[in-house]
Amino acid sequence: MLLEINDLTLLYGRIQALHGISLRVNEGEVVALIGANGAGKTTTMRAISGLRPVASGSIVFDGTDVTRMRADLRVIRGIGQAPEGRGVFPGMTVMENLEMGAYTRRDRSEINKDLDMVLDLFPRLAERRKQPGGTLSGGEQQMLAVGRALMARPRLLLLDEPSMGLAPKLIQQIFEIITRINEQGTTILLVEQNAQQALSRAHRGYVLETGRIVKEGTGEALLHDPAVKEAYLGVA
Repeated sequence: MLLEINDLTLLYGRIQALHGISLRVNEGEVVALIGANGAGKTTTMRAISGLRPVASGSIVFDGTDVTRMRADLRVIRGIGQAPEGRGVFPGMTVMENLEMGAYTRRDRSEINKDLDMVLDLFPRLAERRKQPGGTLSGGEQQMLAVGRALMARPRLLLLDEPSMGLAPKLIQQIFEIITRINEQGTTILLVEQNAQQALSRAHRGYVLETGRIVKEGTGEALLHDPAVKEAYLGVA
C-alpha cells in the first residue's frame, strides 16, 4: 500500500472540516475522491501534501508516518500535487515553471529526460515553452500545473479538480493524459467534481460528504450506484 489515511480529522478554527476519514491508495492505482463543493476534498489533499496540519489521525506514505512531516520533505519522499486553481507562476515562462517543479532534485540529466517526457505528454507546452505562464489559456495552465508536478518525479500524484473550468473537448484530453501518466507508472489520487470522467478512469473511488466518507468501491461499481448516479451524475 502506497498511501494509508487513518481516522483523519482536521479543523479550520472551530469548524471541523474532516470527521475521521480513512482511505487507502495502492501502488499503481488511480483512486478518485468525489463529492460536492465543501465536502472536504481539497482539504484532504492539503492534509496529504502537508499544507494543512491535522488535528488527529495519521497519514502513512510508503510505510512511513508523514503526518507531521514538512510539505517539502513530502515532495522529496515522492508526493507531488497539481493544486486546485492550477497555481502556475504567471510571470515565469512555461520552461521556468516546469523547472520549478524539479526544485528538490539535483540529477540534471534525469531532469532533462523528464522535461522531454512532459513536453511529449503536452505538445502544447512545447509550442509555448517561452511564453509566460500567465498568458496561457485555462487548459494550457492546467497542463502546465500537471507537468510541473510531474517534474518532481512523484510516486503519488495528487490532482485537485484538473477539469475545472475547461471546455468538454479539453476535459476529455486531460483525462486521457491522466490515464497515460498512470500507465507509465505513477499512482494517482484524483479529486474531481466531474464524477463521470473520474469514476470511469479510476480503479477505485470514495464519496465524501461534509467531511465524512459515505461510500467506497470500484470506479465501475460507484458509476452504477443509484445514489451516486442521482447525486453526482445527474441521473435519477
